[in-house]
Amino acid sequence: MIPIKHHTGGVTFSVKVRPRAKREAISGIVGDALKVDLTAPPVEGKANEALTRFFAELLKVPRSSVTIASGKANRLKVIHVTGITAEDLRRHLATFEAT
Repeated sequence: MIPIKHHTGGVTFSVKVRPRAKREAISGIVGDALKVDLTAPPVEGKANEALTRFFAELLKVPRSSVTIASGKANRLKVIHVTGITAEDLRRHLATFEAT
């Protein structure tokens, strides 16, 4: 399991993004980060938009609840999600770890 940091009102965790993939999915774990495949290209913020949309849909939170805390111009990013707990996030991610 990746490290999840609990903050007042939300959580943060690391992701490593692979843009221009064939599908959008969590494809594994790389070090301390989730490996996330996105179909969007890494230009003009499109991959960042796709990443926040992906996690908003996955975690069933409003899109405004998911932000990129650091790494907007890098493949390694830190995601901040408000309105959920670390346990909520672990529960949503458990299905990906089993596969």
